[in-house]
Amino acid sequence: MWTPIAEEAERAARVLHPSGQGMPRPAQCRIMTIANQKGGVGKTTSAVNLAAALTSYGMRVLVVDLDPQGNASTALAVEHTSGTASVYECLLGEIGLTDAAVPSTQSPDLLCVPATIDLAGAEIELVSMVAREQRLQQALSHQVLDSMDLDYVLVDCPPSLGLLTVNALVAAEEVLIPIQCEYYALEGLGQLLNNIELVRAHLNPRLHVSTILLTMYDGRTKLADQVTSEVRQHFGERVLRTVIPRSVKVSEAPGFGQTILAYDPGSRGAMSYLDAAKEIVEDQRRVESRR
Repeated sequence: MWTPIAEEAERAARVLHPSGQGMPRPAQCRIMTIANQKGGVGKTTSAVNLAAALTSYGMRVLVVDLDPQGNASTALAVEHTSGTASVYECLLGEIGLTDAAVPSTQSPDLLCVPATIDLAGAEIELVSMVAREQRLQQALSHQVLDSMDLDYVLVDCPPSLGLLTVNALVAAEEVLIPIQCEYYALEGLGQLLNNIELVRAHLNPRLHVSTILLTMYDGRTKLADQVTSEVRQHFGERVLRTVIPRSVKVSEAPGFGQTILAYDPGSRGAMSYLDAAKEIVEDQRRVESRR
């Protein structure tokens, strides 16, 4: 008899033994910036776990850690002490992206360009540089992406709307916005959307918000359902059907240098990120039709 528990066990087994569950690779590399100037909404958590989920479907993924705190680097167990080749040197043009990219211990197809504490001063240093908003775009050239054979680049932004986030928006074609299912969910979102429109108007006409991901969902509260309903009403089909539940396991995983798929592959959090990643992959036809 096929039960819900049996189904979850079967899906967990696929995470541990991913061979044979590949999905069609995109026609060209999709660069997605994960942005929201509010802190604590699940940007980094979503970046690393979506990246891991995408690799489980046969994709080759690069995570660019653009947050000076370096939390994405920590979650992927990538060295990011001061002096390590990092995104900071890439932005300054001192090294190429391929020189800084390091494979995660989780999968050889999951790469990370780490962030060190040096990145904290990058916004000041970039101010006086030529084409300061396009430094990451230059680092993520078509030649570099082709040489690394990438399917997805996920850029994890800091919780601000400064020059680092602008670089991420200029470099990408798609924006993924995580929104937590809590009271202040939509606070400040208008400013982010205004900034995206400004970047699209002046620096990157192909930029668009392709994906909204609802995070920290607690089904025990009416508020979570109200926020979910409001976001879906406002953003329509851009909101993924999958919601990410509030989970202690998801919060614990980075402390062990792991994504939730490695830390607890049978958990609701792991299953949710797998489902969200599958939706993103299946959505690539709609994305490609816009090109």
